[in-house]
Amino acid sequence: MAPKTPSSLPLYEIKYRKNYISRVIELFILFLLFSLLAYRFLTLKFHGLQWLLALICESWFTFIWILTVSTKWNQVEPTTYPLRLLERTSKFPAVDIFVTTADPVLEPPLITINTVLSLLSVEYPANKLACYVSDDGASIVTYYSLVEASKFAKLWVPFCKKYNIALRAPFRYFSGNSSPPQDSSQEFQQDWTRMKDEYKQLCKKIEDASTQEPETCDFAVFSNIQQKNHPTIIKVILENKEGVADGLPHLVYISREKRPKHPHQFKAGAMNVLTRVSGVMTNAPFMLNVDCDMYANNPQVVLHAMCYFLGAKDEIDCGFVQFPQFFYDGLKEDPYGNQLKVLHEYFGRGVSGIQGPFYQGSGCFHRRKVIYGSSPYEKITAGELKDEYIQKTYGMSEKLSTSIAKTLLEGSNIIEQFNSNSPSSSIEIAHQVGSCGFEFGTAWGQKLGWLYGSVAEDILTGLFIQSRGWKSAYCLPDPPAFLGCAPAAGPASMIQQKRWATGLFEVLLNSKSPIIGTLFGKLQLRQCMAYLQIQLWGLRSIFEVCYAILPAYCLITNSHFLPQANEPSIVIPALVFIIYNLYGLSEYIRANEPIIAWMNNQRIWRVNAMSAWLFGILSATTKLLGFSETAFEITKKDQNDTNSDIGRFTFDDSPIFVPGTAILLLNLSALFIGVLDFKKGNNIEWGLGEVICIMWIVFVFWAFLKSFFAKGKYGIPTSSILKAGALALLLVHLFKFKQ
Repeated sequence: MAPKTPSSLPLYEIKYRKNYISRVIELFILFLLFSLLAYRFLTLKFHGLQWLLALICESWFTFIWILTVSTKWNQVEPTTYPLRLLERTSKFPAVDIFVTTADPVLEPPLITINTVLSLLSVEYPANKLACYVSDDGASIVTYYSLVEASKFAKLWVPFCKKYNIALRAPFRYFSGNSSPPQDSSQEFQQDWTRMKDEYKQLCKKIEDASTQEPETCDFAVFSNIQQKNHPTIIKVILENKEGVADGLPHLVYISREKRPKHPHQFKAGAMNVLTRVSGVMTNAPFMLNVDCDMYANNPQVVLHAMCYFLGAKDEIDCGFVQFPQFFYDGLKEDPYGNQLKVLHEYFGRGVSGIQGPFYQGSGCFHRRKVIYGSSPYEKITAGELKDEYIQKTYGMSEKLSTSIAKTLLEGSNIIEQFNSNSPSSSIEIAHQVGSCGFEFGTAWGQKLGWLYGSVAEDILTGLFIQSRGWKSAYCLPDPPAFLGCAPAAGPASMIQQKRWATGLFEVLLNSKSPIIGTLFGKLQLRQCMAYLQIQLWGLRSIFEVCYAILPAYCLITNSHFLPQANEPSIVIPALVFIIYNLYGLSEYIRANEPIIAWMNNQRIWRVNAMSAWLFGILSATTKLLGFSETAFEITKKDQNDTNSDIGRFTFDDSPIFVPGTAILLLNLSALFIGVLDFKKGNNIEWGLGEVICIMWIVFVFWAFLKSFFAKGKYGIPTSSILKAGALALLLVHLFKFKQ
């Protein structure tokens, strides 16, 4: 048999894990849950309200477990071969890169320019790349930082490619290294020292600009403007006019027009402006979008994505390529539960074995035609793309209409689909398509582009793409393609969780929900179940809170919601508790995570469920009822934290901490009341099971308990404790009244 040639070898492979033992354990847990529900139902008439509430909550938990088991059933092991791609061809399609930032305070420009520098220096022909930075903060400091970074890039990019530097974000490359490697050449050591000095100067310029705005004639457009009231600002910072493959990519700054009475649609609106502006400037067939803090950690990231796009036998299998979001400098113990490693390891690989991963809002490569609303196997001819149809659907711009037609036409060559003209020649048209009124009367945000209607625009957009029949690809190169900074401390992490819960619930109530996509679209049933697993986070909070209150209710009212210790049926909930937790622990061990990380995640996910997710569903509900509008809360980005107490949970005066504090105080009060009743020799109905549940809740809220005796940001504010105490006291009296 003749050996395979480079042209016949696959560019990627997807293998399925043989997770038979995990499946058996998951099904056994499901069997136990059904047994518990059957026991509850058969004995319901012999018990009171607490038994009914337990039945309802456990029915919900069983439903969620069914969704989880279905999602994790077929876990994939994807592999890409960029070297085979390089051996196969020297002609690559163009890629437009989108970097989004919205607030120069919460998202410091130094983080943004490091992300941009890492992207400008990836291993890909520079004449096939264009980087667009969207600044929704209209910050002169951000623009100035990009201008200065472009000067540094002329030194940094050649340095990285000359010495094949693996880590191309300067702040990460130079962190912890005071001098170059001693075993390197003299030339490298000199270049290394020069690069570090240049980067220090760049950092100083940006820091100085943050305290005192720079004054240059090029910045005149930023004078006398407001963050939410200004015209479109577009600046071409770098331009590869000669089309040199080993030069620097285009770099374009964009701050879209904003007016007070015009809805700007948060990040989705910014992404649609980027899509249109890039469409008239470069019109690459593929687009990569990253958040400002997610730098390219693997210089071959574009080649890895192209292995899917160019290696797929059928383009339906690859509507977009999603790289999982990993984070740098995360503590091994994961005290805030925001590293999400185990979630990616099992849930992420599982959903990728169905119809493909969810679009996660960053680190994702898109087909431009898919973003323009194209469906699989849709054959569009020139006769169908009449000017009237395109202008009504996509907007009144002749050049944009031409670029869209070129993208959508059947048989269009993706290698040749690239506007070779310089971006600066399209500035005037770019201002037009970037204006806030351009979308009026079009399908932008409704049937094409990034969709409006939720702060989780990524999930909504990806869901709509998969509902049209597209599949997505999961790419896991080594080292990871992108690394970002996870929110540190309690408030930032909770705000992020609240925003996710709000947005996900909004998607569930949207006309493009996964249920609608399955019934009337091409979304697979198990993919729908995977979407429901995360979109029900908000609703889960109600059942989590109810179940956390049940043991306290039983001790206060001298009742029980679990079988007595001398009843054989106590084995069922005991086995559920023990096997579920041991199985969860085994997942962390198999993922090379420490036991303490599992314990921290057990705590923080319950805290999120009973605090952040609860506020998330309240926010989404008030919006649905018309009482308020959803606000997009930006998570603060920090490069590092030198605090010796890093990893310690912090608090502020946000009401988001009140429910958790109230639940803790309620259970502590119930335990105190129960002990008093026991000492008095009263007839006790509650048993060991209820006491263990209360101790588990105290374990979950251990950080809250410690905060009662701490000061500053490590202590819960007195006002929050008083509010939580009043709520807990009210519940105690209500339960006593019921008794």
